[in-house]
Amino acid sequence: MAYDDDTKLERALDLMRRVPPQGISKHLGDLIDLCPSLTEELLSAVDQPLSTKRDEVMDADFIICDYNRDGDSFRSPWSNQYFPYLADGYLPPIQLRTIEEDLNGAFKVYLDMYYGEDALSSVYVWDIDNGFAAAILIKKMIIGENCGAWDAINIMEVSERLGRPSHYKLTTTVMTRMKQRSQDGSQEMNLGGSLMRQKEEDLPSDNGHIINIGQLVESMENNIRQQIEGVYFGKTRDVVNGVRSLTELSQKKSFSRVMNAELTGAISKRKPLE
Repeated sequence: MAYDDDTKLERALDLMRRVPPQGISKHLGDLIDLCPSLTEELLSAVDQPLSTKRDEVMDADFIICDYNRDGDSFRSPWSNQYFPYLADGYLPPIQLRTIEEDLNGAFKVYLDMYYGEDALSSVYVWDIDNGFAAAILIKKMIIGENCGAWDAINIMEVSERLGRPSHYKLTTTVMTRMKQRSQDGSQEMNLGGSLMRQKEEDLPSDNGHIINIGQLVESMENNIRQQIEGVYFGKTRDVVNGVRSLTELSQKKSFSRVMNAELTGAISKRKPLE
């Protein structure tokens, strides 16, 4: 049975939603090999773990993704040039380029506050109807036998409205993965997952957009960080404890019986209210 491109794209995206971050790049490449006609749609619709490239002009790394890609080249936020070189790639207008430079400076400070060393951020800005959009990308890796990565993709859409507060729409996707080895190196555990959240808010922008964007991203990432730790890792711990206890089940049952007996005794000794 032959399927049209819309059906193929729908099923490909449905499949990619079930792939852990560690396997996204490989499976996405396999899908593109199977359906070359869907290359652009897949690359723009599927969030991948962030990669980096070197800005040879400024001698600095920058994050690459679909938001700074033009063909096979990527624009650096530091020099505003494409690598590999591209003569006619998209460049933001001067006003948006100024916002882009200010956001890149602000998020360097944000990295120092929340991510520490070995973290990298890149911000890219482009125009949309009645405003602009920005991709705020953050990557942090821990390298070693026990390693991990945090990739945050924040897409901010800003609609400017004359005489009224600006409308901000933030969509944040966080992909996290970690690998841990046992002390003797004989066992290995891999964990990974992604979480996407969205928020919209109207805020006055008389003093510009930088502070508003920074505060919204800060609040969203803090919220996602708490959810990942409290819900997902906590749930994993509960499942592991459920399938294999660290203490003998007989001891747990004995402790439970003692506690129930003590509670029953305490309740029975309470005097009725007069």
